[in-house]
Amino acid sequence: MSGQAQSPAKPPPELSTSDASGTVSAVAGTLNGLPEDPQMTPLAPPRSTAPSKIPLRPRKIQKLSSDNSKPSMTNLSASAPKPPSSKKNRADARRSSSDALAVVIPRVAARSLSCEGEVETALRHLCAVDPLLVPLIEVHPPPNFDTFHSPFLALTKSILYQQLAYKAGTSIYSRFVALCGGEHGVVPEAVLSLNPQQLRQIGISGRKASYLHDLARKYQNGILSDSSIVNMDDKSLFTMLTMVNGIGSWSVHMFMIFSLHRPDVLPINDLGVRKGVQMLYGLEELPKPSQMDHLCEKWRPYRSVASWYLWRLSEAKGGPSGVASAMAATGVSVQHHQHQLQQPLPPPTEEQQQLVDPINSILNLGYSEFHFSS
Repeated sequence: MSGQAQSPAKPPPELSTSDASGTVSAVAGTLNGLPEDPQMTPLAPPRSTAPSKIPLRPRKIQKLSSDNSKPSMTNLSASAPKPPSSKKNRADARRSSSDALAVVIPRVAARSLSCEGEVETALRHLCAVDPLLVPLIEVHPPPNFDTFHSPFLALTKSILYQQLAYKAGTSIYSRFVALCGGEHGVVPEAVLSLNPQQLRQIGISGRKASYLHDLARKYQNGILSDSSIVNMDDKSLFTMLTMVNGIGSWSVHMFMIFSLHRPDVLPINDLGVRKGVQMLYGLEELPKPSQMDHLCEKWRPYRSVASWYLWRLSEAKGGPSGVASAMAATGVSVQHHQHQLQQPLPPPTEEQQQLVDPINSILNLGYSEFHFSS
């Protein structure tokens, strides 16, 4: 037995460089989800030269495979785009929060200012959104919108009283109404039946006569009517009425506030309202009409009532110097200042003159009948 020499232990199998590279390729192919098909990933044939001997180190290969697999999965998950449903979910969440906010803070739906309790609702809203209006609202009693004239009659008065003093406008309007057989007779057919010569005899200029006839013809042709005017929204009404010769944006705004009692009208071209905004917010310069919407946005949907208080503020701070201008700007009744109308007034300045004519129109249109006096 001793004579038999024990065979030496066989060394561990060795891999050539090509074998090792083939094994790594196979492992990488498996990690990338590729099929382990010999036809797809063939092992490199042994080289003719004597390959260098590299001992098999399964631990290192296993470690390499483990290390490569983990970051590859991490990179894939990190680089993978988020599913499109996540954006939708975020949009839905924002929409839900907006809906919840809308429920918590409901929008105010304004009605006609002649509706019962609507002026009180407007005053509560204005005090809540703009504390600077609170002192004005506390000092002056609220306006009343309880008088109504037919739209055609109100628009006719708007044309007749343009650029006229109170007394002259009242005289001409009275003679015009008499020609029509009373205020109930001021209808399109009656106006069209009066020729320019007849209108000139009662003090109506040829230009104003053409304005009256243009308004009456638009009624007769069906372009306008009392019912359509009452039912139009503010934007459409402004567009339609400014198509009438002699009716501009200021006249439309006054008509919408004082005749139709629309709650959310801002007369951006009215000098009294602009001066009131300047005083209320302590502005160095008079705001331009283009700036008025932005400055008064918070008053929606009751900018008509806020404008009324700005007329009061403008008068209280010595806005227009003329009594007629002051009365109309603040809505003070004619009877309260009737004795002052007889007193001579100093000629207005250029800036005051810009305000006198529009304010006289407010007074002449009969808007003092809305009981604006304190």
